[in-house]
Amino acid sequence: MNEEQAINGRLQMQKEEDYEAAELAPPAARPSAPTHESMGEEATGKASRDRKLYSGSAARRRSRNIRSRLAYSLCALSTVIATVPLLLILFYVIYQGAGALNLSFLTDLPKPVGESGGGMGNAIVGSLILIGIAAVIGVPFGVLAGTQLAEYRSPRLSWVVRLLSDILSGVPSIIVGIFVYTLLVLTFKQFSAIAGGVALGILMLPTVARTTEEMMRMVPDSLREASLALGIPRWRTITSVVIKTAAGGIMTGVMLATARIAGETAPLLFTALNSRTWPTGLDKPIASLPVQIYTYAISPFDAWHKQAWAGSLVLVLIVLFLSIGSKLYFGRRMKRAT
Repeated sequence: MNEEQAINGRLQMQKEEDYEAAELAPPAARPSAPTHESMGEEATGKASRDRKLYSGSAARRRSRNIRSRLAYSLCALSTVIATVPLLLILFYVIYQGAGALNLSFLTDLPKPVGESGGGMGNAIVGSLILIGIAAVIGVPFGVLAGTQLAEYRSPRLSWVVRLLSDILSGVPSIIVGIFVYTLLVLTFKQFSAIAGGVALGILMLPTVARTTEEMMRMVPDSLREASLALGIPRWRTITSVVIKTAAGGIMTGVMLATARIAGETAPLLFTALNSRTWPTGLDKPIASLPVQIYTYAISPFDAWHKQAWAGSLVLVLIVLFLSIGSKLYFGRRMKRAT
C-alpha cells in the first residue's frame, strides 16, 4: 500500500508540474479549443476561397469556349473558301458543256471542219486506255516505293527515295513529256499510246509513293507485332496485314494521282500525239480528251468550243466516277474486314 501511495503521489506531482508549465507558457503556444468566432471566420475564409476558385474556373471555361468557337468558325470558313471555287468551276463546266453533251458526242468520231455534229468517242476511249497504262506502271512501283519508305526504313536509301520523289513531284509535266519523247518516241520513231502511258505513269509515281508511305505509317505497330508473334513472315505481314489495313488511304492517293494525270495535255503532245480515228493499237498515236479539248478550244469555231466544254464535263465526270467508285468499294471492304 505504501508503494501504491508513493506512485500516486508522484503522478499527482507530475500533473501539477505540467499544469504550471502550461500556465507559464506564452499564449501562442497554449493549446486552445476553437471558439465559435474562430470557426465562423474559418468558414467565411473557406467560402471566399471557394468563390474565388469557382469564379476563376468559370472564367477559364468561358475563355476555352470562346477559343473553341473561334477555331470552329475559322475551320468552317476555310472549308467554305476551299469548296466554293471547286463548286463554281464544276457548275460552270456543267452550264457550258451540258448543252452539247448527248449520246452521239459519246459514241461518234470528230467531224471535219464545216460539218455539224460529231463527238469525242475515240478520245474518251483513248483517255481510258492511257489512264490504264499509267496505272499499270505507276501504281505498283509507287506502292513498292512507299512500302520501302514505311516498313524497311533504311536511312540512306529512304532519304534518297524520298528526295527523288519530292523532286519528281515538282517537275513540270512538259519536262516529263520531253524525257519520254527522247527515250521512246525518238528511239522507236513512232508516237504511241505506250509512250503516253509511260509519261503519265511517271507523273503518278510520287503521289502514290508518298501517300502509301503515310498511310502505312498510320497502321498501329501492334498489328505488325501480333502478326510476327504468330510466326508469319515479314513480307506476308506487310502484304496481308499492313497493306490491307491501309488500302483505303492508298486508293485515295491513287485517285489523286489519277485526277492529276487525267487532265495532262503537255506530255501527251510529245508522246501520244492525237488521232481522229478509233484506237487500233498501243504502238500507234492515240486520241485523248485533254489534247482534243485543247485542239478544239484554240480553234476559231463556235461548234468546236461547245464540244470542248462538253469534253471537259466528260473528263470531270470520269474522275468523279472513279473516285466515288473506289471510295464505295474499299469502304465496303473495310467494313467487312472490321
